[in-house]
Amino acid sequence: MSGASTEAGPVVTGAAEASLDSALVILAAPRSGSTLLFETLSRLPGVVTIGGESHGVIEGLAALRPGAGDRASNRLLADDATPAIRGALRRLFAERLKDREGQPIRAGQFVFLEKTPKNALRVPFLDRVLPNARYLYLAREPRPNIASMLEAWSSGRFVTYPRLEGWDGPPWSLLLPPGWAALSGRPVAEICGWQWTEANRTIMDDLAPLPADRWIACDYTDLVRHPERTIRRIATFAGLAMDDQALAHIRGGLPHSRYTQSAPDPQKWRRHEADIEPMMAPGHAFGITRTWRRARRLTATP
Repeated sequence: MSGASTEAGPVVTGAAEASLDSALVILAAPRSGSTLLFETLSRLPGVVTIGGESHGVIEGLAALRPGAGDRASNRLLADDATPAIRGALRRLFAERLKDREGQPIRAGQFVFLEKTPKNALRVPFLDRVLPNARYLYLAREPRPNIASMLEAWSSGRFVTYPRLEGWDGPPWSLLLPPGWAALSGRPVAEICGWQWTEANRTIMDDLAPLPADRWIACDYTDLVRHPERTIRRIATFAGLAMDDQALAHIRGGLPHSRYTQSAPDPQKWRRHEADIEPMMAPGHAFGITRTWRRARRLTATP
C-alpha cells in the first residue's frame, strides 16, 4: 500500500481544481495566532477552504504519517510528493472546498487558503503539491508564543502522537520536528522552546530560496493591533478583494479563535517566566533569540 489510495469522493469541479493552483498557505509555529489569521482571511470574498485545518487530511494518507516506514517526524520534502501522493492529496483538498458561506464552489475564480501548524515543516512538499502557491509567514514573539504552547501541552487538548515510540514524557503535543527524541525526559517548557525555534527556523530556511514575490511575512502583534492594515496588505499580496462583509468583521474587533485556551493578555506569559526566560539567553543552544531577530527582519514593514 502506498498510502495514497482513497475511496471515490464527490465530483470535483473545474473551479475547485483551479483554486489549488492559486493557493495561499499560512506558515506559523503552533499557538502563534494562525487560526485567528485563517478565520479572518476566510471571510474575504474569493477565498475557499476545507473548513478548518488540514492535518487530518494530509495524515489521512498513511505514507505521510510519522511511523510510516522510516518517517520519524512531520518533516516532508519534495521527494515525498510522489505522483500518487500529489494526485490523492489534491483531490482530497478539492472535494472538500467551500466558500465563506460554507457552500461548495461551482464556478468562478478562487484562492485556496490552507493552514495547519505542521506545514511549518512541509514547504518543499507543499511546493510540489501546490506548485503555484504563495506563502504567508506569521511570526509571534517567542515569550508569549512559548507560554501558549505550554498551556496547550498542559491542557491535553492538543495531543498529536499519544504513543510515540521511545518517548519519555507526557503525550506528545503539537508538531513533531526532526530530532524530537533528543528532548526525551526534558521539561515541557524546553520542548516548547525547541518546537518554537524549529518551526520558525525551518519556515525561514525553506522560504529563502523562493522568489520574493511568492511569500510575505507578518507579525502577530501587527495583526491584533492593526488588523485592517495587516489584512489589506495580505489581500493585496494574494490578489484578493475586500468587501463590506469582510471589513465589518475586521472593524468589529477580531474575535478569539476557536482554539483560544484563555483570555488574551500581553503579560500572560509571565506565569511561565521562570521556565521561559533562561532559554532567551543569547548563548542558549536552541537559538531562540537569534531566530526571533531573523524573523523580525522579515516581518518589519515600512
